[in-house]
Formats: sequence, C-alpha cells, structure tokens
Amino acid sequence: MSLDLPPSIAAYVAANARLDIEAMLQTFAPDAVFRDNGAVFQGRSEIRGLLEKEVVPVKAIFTPDSLRREGAEVIVEGPAHGDFPGSPIRFIYRFTLEGDAIKTLEVTG
Repeated sequence: MSLDLPPSIAAYVAANARLDIEAMLQTFAPDAVFRDNGAVFQGRSEIRGLLEKEVVPVKAIFTPDSLRREGAEVIVEGPAHGDFPGSPIRFIYRFTLEGDAIKTLEVTG
C-alpha cells in the first residue's frame, strides 16, 4: 500500500530504510524535538546521538502502513524490523511539521 506521506516524512522514512543518518537528520528542523518512549532529544545533535545509538546499530527500519491526521499531528503507524528483541514491533509515530521540516516526532510502541 502506498501512503500519501508529507514530503519531509516520506524523506525521513526513505532515509531510515537506507539507515542514512545524515539524510534522516536533514528532515528535522534545527530545534526539533524527538520523544522516544519517554526520553526527549532536543535538536539535531541529540537526535543524531539517538540515531547512532538506537537505530543504526540494530538496523531498525520503520515501514509505515497507515496514516491519519489529528489536528496538527500526522500519525503514521507500522512495524519496525531489525536486529532487536521482539522484532518486528509495531510503532506509532506522531509528527508535527513546521514548513517543510519535522518539528516534533514522538515514537511509542
């Protein structure tokens, strides 16, 4: 199924599929906030640390299969596959956008 993702979210998903940290970071606003199961990462530097520690080493690739909007949020759901216990795990990604960039991303399982 093809989802009509906003361009910055589509770019993030595509970069994640390649495990390309630089391309993933470019989709975020410089002062973006990434919340990952309760932990908060502010700005591209902290988000880079999260991606380098928690995403790339375990090859965590998110494959969205549903999309909906709730107010200003774009909510994308789907499984993440990788070399981690319980893979695949279904996640919910809640994005807010600012212009062409991701302003906030909250990931919950």
